[in-house]
Amino acid sequence: MKTGKMESFKAEFSARSKKLLADIWKYRLSYLFIAPFMIMFVIFIVIPVIAAIGLSFTYFNSIQFPEWTGWLNYQTLFSQDIVFLQNVLPNTFKFSLFVGPVGFILAFLLAWFIAQLPKTLRMGYALAMYVPSLAAGVAMTVVWQVMFSGDRTGYINSFLLKWGFITEPIIFLQDQNWLLNIMIVISIWASMGIGFLAMLAGLLNVDRELYDAGKIDGISSRLQEIWYITVPMLKPQLLFAGVMSIVHTLQAGSLGVQLSGSNPTPNYAGQVMISHIDDYGFIRFELGYASAISVVLLVLMFLLSRLFFYLLEDKED
Repeated sequence: MKTGKMESFKAEFSARSKKLLADIWKYRLSYLFIAPFMIMFVIFIVIPVIAAIGLSFTYFNSIQFPEWTGWLNYQTLFSQDIVFLQNVLPNTFKFSLFVGPVGFILAFLLAWFIAQLPKTLRMGYALAMYVPSLAAGVAMTVVWQVMFSGDRTGYINSFLLKWGFITEPIIFLQDQNWLLNIMIVISIWASMGIGFLAMLAGLLNVDRELYDAGKIDGISSRLQEIWYITVPMLKPQLLFAGVMSIVHTLQAGSLGVQLSGSNPTPNYAGQVMISHIDDYGFIRFELGYASAISVVLLVLMFLLSRLFFYLLEDKED
């Protein structure tokens, strides 16, 4: 009986394999066109992710051959790494909570306001909102370091001293009470990237007849138009912008290191998961442990992305 089932399975597997190869050969030109992307995707995404997952179960100092340690890195991370538990995790969640949702909502509101402008003004305002996201991290940091310089020449300190709000300059970028908040402000300012443009493009392509039909059905305010017409029609763009917002938020943590000039940041005030990975991976050369933190960050990104898919995917099917 088992032999018969095995033979049946082999025959079915062989038939499906032949059909798959036949389809690949039939559409070989299409596969040829996507081959460059697939090759780059495998080399720079799939292989590094698999390597990181493998290294996360080892002790690896970049010199000696990796030594298998099993779950030790993850156990250490969640039970013994006091900096991770007391500073990195709270900072990451606070940073993500403000930059992610606030940046996402602000991008939608700005895109909606710009979509109401005449075409000539619209292009200028859209460009002004989008340009900061194009600035390299180092260039952007230099601009904000001048703003928050810890002496009297810093623009913020100069203003506060001039108007009598303070009597001594505040060392913003070395102060644990200010650093993370400054990181949040800068990241929100720079978050109007490709997701913002996607929402703006979606808003400009919503069929105007839907709004006319909505007025006939009883929609009487702009807020109702946004809720009942704009948002449902914009779900694909909102989903894309949401995923991009997650990626931007969780990758923007190195800003604290660039602003303060040190890793770890002063009193771990701006230490988030990305900077914690850099600390262990490129300063301490504990690459196995850094890989474990990277895997945790990858899982966090995946779960948040799935949440956005659940909230914004089309559930009509």
